[in-house]
Amino acid sequence: MLRALIYLLPLALTIFAFIDCLNTPEDEAKHLPKIAWVFIILLFWIVGPIVWLAAGKVREAPAGGRAPSDWPRGRRQQWVAPDDNPDFLKSLKDEPREDGPRKDEADLKDWEADLRRREEELKRRENGPEAS
Repeated sequence: MLRALIYLLPLALTIFAFIDCLNTPEDEAKHLPKIAWVFIILLFWIVGPIVWLAAGKVREAPAGGRAPSDWPRGRRQQWVAPDDNPDFLKSLKDEPREDGPRKDEADLKDWEADLRRREEELKRRENGPEAS
């Protein structure tokens, strides 16, 4: 069991330091570029992660509540959908509508007239062969 711990502890430390390095923004990596720190952590299996944890990163809380990376985590965008956006809903009320109740009534009358015409045409087709 002790032999396994000798290998698992440095492996866990290396994985932790590697993930920590990847999640650290570029401007918070000290002394070297972030890619150099990644190579140091992976190539120098025991010493690399310890050096990263001791001297490779700014260990203060980032200003402005920034996430570990520049990708916005847990922050909701300003508006999710148009029906949640009051400016969009206000613009709908402000738009002059071309179609009002009168246009709707006219459309309905046109559809009814078209339906009557089609029904009469169908009756003529059904009765046509019998009359001949």
